[in-house]
Amino acid sequence: MAEVRLRTSGTASQTSVESSGTSVSLIAANKQRKSILIQNTSTAILYVLFGTGTATATTAHSLQMAANTSYLVEGYTGALTGIWASANGQANLTEFL
Repeated sequence: MAEVRLRTSGTASQTSVESSGTSVSLIAANKQRKSILIQNTSTAILYVLFGTGTATATTAHSLQMAANTSYLVEGYTGALTGIWASANGQANLTEFL
C-alpha cells in the first residue's frame, strides 16, 4: 500500500491587491507555498492567470471568479496575475506555507 502524506501548514500570510482594469500581479511565485486562498471582494469578475503573463478577460486567464467569491488553489507555487471586468474592490490572498 502506498503512503499518503497530507500537506499541512502552520503559517499563513495575507496580502491584498486593489482591483484594476489592467493586468496586475496578485502574488509572486513561492516554492514554500502549500496552498493559497483567493477572495474576490469586488462586484466584478476577477480573471486569474496562473503565471506571470498578461491576464485578459477574453483568452489569457486560467480562472474566472464571480463577484464576492473565494477559491482555494492547492499545490501551485507559481505567480498569479489578475484583471477585473471593472475596477472596484480587491483581491484578498491568504498564502499557506
